[in-house]
Formats: sequence, C-alpha cells, structure tokens
Amino acid sequence: MIDTSIQTNVRSKPILPLSTTLGPVHIAVTERQKALTIWQDVVGLDLISEDGNALSMGAGGKVLIVLETGATRPVTPRTIGLYHVAIHVPTRADLAQVAVRALQRNVRISPTDHLVSEAIYLWDLDGNGIEITFETPWRGTLGDPDKGQTYAVTTEGKPHSGRDPIDLDGLLGELGENPVLASRMPAGTRIGHVHVHVNDLNVAMEFYRDVLGFAGFLLIQSFGMGDVGLDYMPHTLAFNVWSGPNAGLPPAGSAGLRWFTIVLPDAESLAALKERLERAGAPLDVIGNDVETRDPSGNRIRLELAA
Repeated sequence: MIDTSIQTNVRSKPILPLSTTLGPVHIAVTERQKALTIWQDVVGLDLISEDGNALSMGAGGKVLIVLETGATRPVTPRTIGLYHVAIHVPTRADLAQVAVRALQRNVRISPTDHLVSEAIYLWDLDGNGIEITFETPWRGTLGDPDKGQTYAVTTEGKPHSGRDPIDLDGLLGELGENPVLASRMPAGTRIGHVHVHVNDLNVAMEFYRDVLGFAGFLLIQSFGMGDVGLDYMPHTLAFNVWSGPNAGLPPAGSAGLRWFTIVLPDAESLAALKERLERAGAPLDVIGNDVETRDPSGNRIRLELAA
C-alpha cells in the first residue's frame, strides 16, 4: 500500500535529475499487420527490429515503441492503462506530414491546439491511443480552472481554451507550395509524454510527484486529470480518472499498455528512486538490469539507466 500521508502541494520542483527521460513504451496489440497499418504507415515509425512477437518501432535508429503482438482482444474500455502515448516531433512540418499520411488513408484524426503544444490524436486498430505532438511552450502557460483561472493564457495575456481545433489548412501550409511528402518520422523524434488512466487523482499525484520525484504541474479536479513533469511544460506524465473510480486492470489478453520506461541518468539517481519506492511501500521487482514498479492503480513502470 502506498503511503499517501503527504499533503498535496501541486507546484513543486522535481526530485529527479532534469536529464531524466522517457524510454520505450511497450504496448500489446493483436496482429502484426494491423498494428503496422497505423504505427508504421500513418504514424511513420520505422520497424527497427523484430524479435519473436516484439516489434521495435522508432525513428532515427532510436526505439520509441515496442509493440507486442498476440493480444486476444482489443483495448477494454473503462479500465486502468493507457489513455495515449504522445510522440513528439521536431518541427511543425513533421506534424503536418502525419496529418497528410492519415488523410491519404482515411484514418480519423483529431487535430487539437493545447497552446503549449499542438497535437494530432488518433488510435490504432486495437484502440490504443496515440498523440503526435509538437511542443510550443513559448506560446503561453496553463492555469488552474479549479481556482477560477483560465485553463490556458497566451504570452499576450489572452485566454485560450487549450482545446481549440488546429487550422488544418494552416498546418498543411507548413509543407510549402511543392511539398515533398515523407513516409517516416525524422531523427530527433522522441516520447513526449505518457498519459494513463488511474483510480484516484490525489493518490496518483502523490505517487508520481513525491515517490517517483517529478514536479507536480496541475491537478484539476473539475477536469478529472493531473500532470507532472520536470522543469518545463508540457508534462512528462499525465493521468486521469475518466475510466471511473472503480476501474480495474483490463482482462488478461487485452491490447493496451504493458509498461512505460523512465530512464535515469546515473546509478545514484536510480538508487535514490528505489529507496523512495521502498519507503512508500511500492512494489519492486528486478527484471534483468531494470527495476519494475507499479503506480497505485496498477500501471507498470520500468526504471532503467541511460546507456
């Protein structure tokens, strides 16, 4: 049982080193070709390697997503697990390329302007959520609607919903008059954030902030979500209670999140994190050279050292 006695103080500095990053996200899917139809052909990830039922997908030779085939059913709605994984692209034109690939294949997308980022949402054929994001923190800041603040404010002081639709014509204009269409994501693409379903916002914030050691950015009860990060917006991890307070882990064989990875820069940081987990009573399992834990709702997290 996680010790949740620490009082919530949402704004804080991270305990983790600022060079902490997110590593590969492992996701269960049903069939190889169904998965590649979206993750390779639309998202634009390279199939870097294939080992048994594990498809290592990435960009510029770096593995970002590991798809594990063999799930016997699609994502089970209203359960704990992945809401979406966000893949950050280096330029706005790269975001436009994703939109083109989706439109060419009649894949439904939801282009959304969060002010501190622009995002294209889509889903694979098993129901796994995907966000392609171009981070734009220089455009404004986020506030706390629970305290009567506007959710987002531009650098000019104008309120912004944080959920406006992106002007697709303007986005596609990034490609110029004679665009060269790309089939793959460029080097420099990375995991931007991971967003998961949990049972309790306060308990999740206390775990991700006080135990794992991220800074608490926002905890918005009226939205039913919270997020944590390092020293900059947007967030590194987000969590919501939109599956309901009694949501459980998905049935065995379901597509969805297997685990996500947090990469620590040095052995001292990893040792300190393990100590915080032990002190909080969180589960700890050694798997090869990695350590695995779970958040209070059961989402699996692997901890590893940077290569």
